[in-house]
Amino acid sequence: MKKIKIRVPATIANLVCGFDILGMAINQPYDEMEFQLLETPEIIIKHTDGFGLPEKAEENVAGVVLLKIQEHFNLKTGFRVTIHKNIKPGSGLGSSAASAAGAAFGANALLGNILSQNQLIHFAMFGEELASGVRHADNIAPCLLGGITLAKSTDPIDIIPLNCPNLFVAAVHPQVEVKTSDARQILKKNILLKDAVQQWGNIAGLVAGIQNNDHALIGRSLNDVIIEPIRSILIPKFDEVKAESLQLGALGGGISGSGPSIFMLTEKEETAQKIAQMMKSIYDKIDINSFVYVSKINPAGIEIVSED
Repeated sequence: MKKIKIRVPATIANLVCGFDILGMAINQPYDEMEFQLLETPEIIIKHTDGFGLPEKAEENVAGVVLLKIQEHFNLKTGFRVTIHKNIKPGSGLGSSAASAAGAAFGANALLGNILSQNQLIHFAMFGEELASGVRHADNIAPCLLGGITLAKSTDPIDIIPLNCPNLFVAAVHPQVEVKTSDARQILKKNILLKDAVQQWGNIAGLVAGIQNNDHALIGRSLNDVIIEPIRSILIPKFDEVKAESLQLGALGGGISGSGPSIFMLTEKEETAQKIAQMMKSIYDKIDINSFVYVSKINPAGIEIVSED
């Protein structure tokens, strides 16, 4: 195989209370990436979008992943990568993870699937480290594996795939910028024990609800007492969007990743559509452009579109 084209899903990290450990793949939006194996050890990155992302390999999220793979295996071959990015950088929908995970997946496919699942995650996390300064897998894991994942540990890598409940996602991406690095810097370094205990209970309840397909328990557990109260101040109309979503029948939801996107889980697609319309309406009223998505949970992760 010399060429491959893949579809890379957006992801929702944290799932409200599972900071840096829980993540979920969704069907919309998604990136597409094209890979070509080169006979020389060059790594050529090209974008077809207007986001102005760096294309030098060592400065690019996908490029640094490919460099690490190339270095690890002492490869004499290189890669040409064309990225069709529909997941906007800084959206909170796993844009950097899509590029990083896609790079690991695409390179692995061209090299004959020489990487294990844990190695794929290991190399992809170098891209996340470049983007945010932290080697976290809460976007990487569901992007690669699909569904909902629990990153029990990243060193050593210990990723637990969870059940994939039959739920719908309504998400809004208001066109305001929240950089992951900035959203991390404002977080408290120390938290109260009582808050930690409450958060642990929410995480345990959420995982139990997911595993048992208990939608009511999932809804009761989608509560964050540590991160969301701080990060939500960076997102206009967050409280209003969340409150109205719950009134319209959402099980629960909150900030997607570091924001500014907001997501809600629902039992019915019709409910998700109503919530998406409401979300857009709120931002239209204050002259903030927004994109809304209604999606199911993506059970497959990265998929091959074509190969040659």
